[in-house]
Amino acid sequence: MDLILRSRLVSRGRHLEVATLGWNVVGIVVLGVAAVAARSVALAGFGFDSLIEIGASTVVIWELAGIEEERQRRALKLIGLAFVALAGYLTIQSTLVLTIRYHPHHSVLGIIWTAITAAVMFALASGKAQTGAALGNPVLITEGHVTKIDGILAVAVLVGLVLNATAGWWWADPAAGYILVYYGLREARSAFAH
Repeated sequence: MDLILRSRLVSRGRHLEVATLGWNVVGIVVLGVAAVAARSVALAGFGFDSLIEIGASTVVIWELAGIEEERQRRALKLIGLAFVALAGYLTIQSTLVLTIRYHPHHSVLGIIWTAITAAVMFALASGKAQTGAALGNPVLITEGHVTKIDGILAVAVLVGLVLNATAGWWWADPAAGYILVYYGLREARSAFAH
């Protein structure tokens, strides 16, 4: 690959990560407000996932500054550790909410934000997958998977919020948290495997 093409691809990768960072910084605020107002485990967990996505994007931007195999391994392990932390938090929170049978409130803000976030994350994930494949960069490819999972998680949280709001299924909110646990552990395993 010639240097000009490589430079453009690296620049594109950085722009995709900066866009992800910006979206998730705003998302933490929106999700924090929505989670507190609705007392929603799923929204709080998704906010925590946004924090992990910020960390993952920061790691990829750092990694794109110098492509060394050891640096890539460290970056992937950091992303994996973040997912383990997310899975642990959500397991405890979702189990606690189900055990005490806590009923979260409805969150129109949460529904709107997660719906828009799903679309944005799927678009960013596609760009990262294409750019990472063109660069042959496993860290950007893995973080693209993280972003795709973020989109899937947004859909899971959205379904839980909508079921709670429309059908009164209070347990759908913490159940969405368990879906996040599954994907978090799966992505952690994938990151550690590299």
